[in-house]
Amino acid sequence: MLRRKVLFHQDNARVHTSVQSMAEIHNCGFELLPHPPYSPDLASSDFFLFPNLKKHLGGQRFSTNDEVKAAVDAYFDSKEESFFFNGLNAWKGRWQKCIELDGDYVEK
Repeated sequence: MLRRKVLFHQDNARVHTSVQSMAEIHNCGFELLPHPPYSPDLASSDFFLFPNLKKHLGGQRFSTNDEVKAAVDAYFDSKEESFFFNGLNAWKGRWQKCIELDGDYVEK
């Protein structure tokens, strides 16, 4: 029987790799994808997710954390599967470019 699981990718920032953070990732049942050290140009969140989210939320004002959470949830809920698929494919291309450049910076 096939089992669906969440593959989780993050950078190696200390806050992300702390004992508490890693325990939560494990408790959620996520499989952590490794991230190469010192490769901010390969972080999917910085490359794809957050720039698009930042553009969407730009200029909006929120009074509470709950309003921010609701806006972020609504943004991601409104996205079709293809949005994420295309982002992951672009991320894959970025990894390949980094390999071709022997780990040098990948320009945007």
